[in-house]
Amino acid sequence: MSGVREVEAVFREERGRLLAALVRRFGDLDLAEEVTSDAIEAALKHWPVEGVPPKPGAWLMTTARRKAVDRLRRDQAFAARLAILQVEADRAAHAPPADADGELPDERLQLFFTCAHPALPAEDRGALTLRCLAGLTTPEVARAYLVPVQTMAKRIVRAKKKIREARIPFRVPGADELPERLPGVLQVIYSIFTEGYAASSGPDLQRLDLAEEAIRLARILRRLLPSEREVAGLLALMLLVHARRDARTGPDGEPVLLDEQDRGRWDRDLIEEGSALVMTALSGRPPGAYGVQAAIAALHDEAADLATTDWPQVVALYDVLLALDPSPVVALNRAAAVAMRDGPEAGLALLDELAGEPRLRGYHPYLVARADLLHRLGRLPEAAAAYRAALDVAGSEPERVHLRRRLAAVEES
Repeated sequence: MSGVREVEAVFREERGRLLAALVRRFGDLDLAEEVTSDAIEAALKHWPVEGVPPKPGAWLMTTARRKAVDRLRRDQAFAARLAILQVEADRAAHAPPADADGELPDERLQLFFTCAHPALPAEDRGALTLRCLAGLTTPEVARAYLVPVQTMAKRIVRAKKKIREARIPFRVPGADELPERLPGVLQVIYSIFTEGYAASSGPDLQRLDLAEEAIRLARILRRLLPSEREVAGLLALMLLVHARRDARTGPDGEPVLLDEQDRGRWDRDLIEEGSALVMTALSGRPPGAYGVQAAIAALHDEAADLATTDWPQVVALYDVLLALDPSPVVALNRAAAVAMRDGPEAGLALLDELAGEPRLRGYHPYLVARADLLHRLGRLPEAAAAYRAALDVAGSEPERVHLRRRLAAVEES
């Protein structure tokens, strides 16, 4: 069993690199996935007996490349391409399949930008990223998005077809394109994390597997783009938020609010790592939105309790964030911070100003924030109505249980 576990650990680390290298070599995502699976299957057969080779990535690449050529020879649909691909395969066969140190070249950055290409539907980008870069199976991706496996399989096939038919290039955008394209990649990773942080539906408040996959993807991206400060900012933000994971739910799985969390259960190693990355994200040029959000998260994580949180600084950072991202969601979060700095009446006034925003209509966090402030002000009938509205749109079952209890407390007051 230990041999199998060792092989699986190597597979987890090498799969994305291998897939990216094969897409680069053969120009076909489906073919690359098939022969990646074939190579892994061969490794699972041989390595537990023979041992993991010193350069597992190079072994997998050699095996996968041979299997790709074999498949192309058998498949008449690829006959027209085979001669061209065979030239490339033959050239590669006489060249080292790795870099100067014998390691498989890391071409995952190209795969990040392919999976997050703006030509793909937004719902497909995250699914394809989890499938190709995180290495999740189609059933695992389906569970992540809480859709039937058949639905997810069709979605992934559709995305691959779009890549093929639209001839979406497998490449890193040029320096002039990167500022426009990188935010899309970051948004895909962050959307995966936010679904893990607060599940949109289902029996659990948190999906820790998804949150951790998003962090792993961000770590890869950080290694590939070490000079991009917003990559550092996104990773910092996720680490600082994920550090509170163990304290965010009670024994029955219900949400534990920030002011009630046992901060001794927060992960100090993640907080330290995230705080150091904040300094990187905020250095140099004007900060980006992820860096500012990470700085806000750091202020929360570094405070001893809610009362000693530097709320004036939190509000000031939200002012900066609102200038960078003038969205009603940012304005909502700023209003909640103002309520902590200046009192619930000031916060509620700001929330009332946002009442007409279409994006906040039926938005669960807005309804909960308004209900909580009305409760704090003693306006109990209005608070009860707001809690009922929030309960109508709550996603996960733990959130619904939590809101029902808060509603009962207001009604009994």
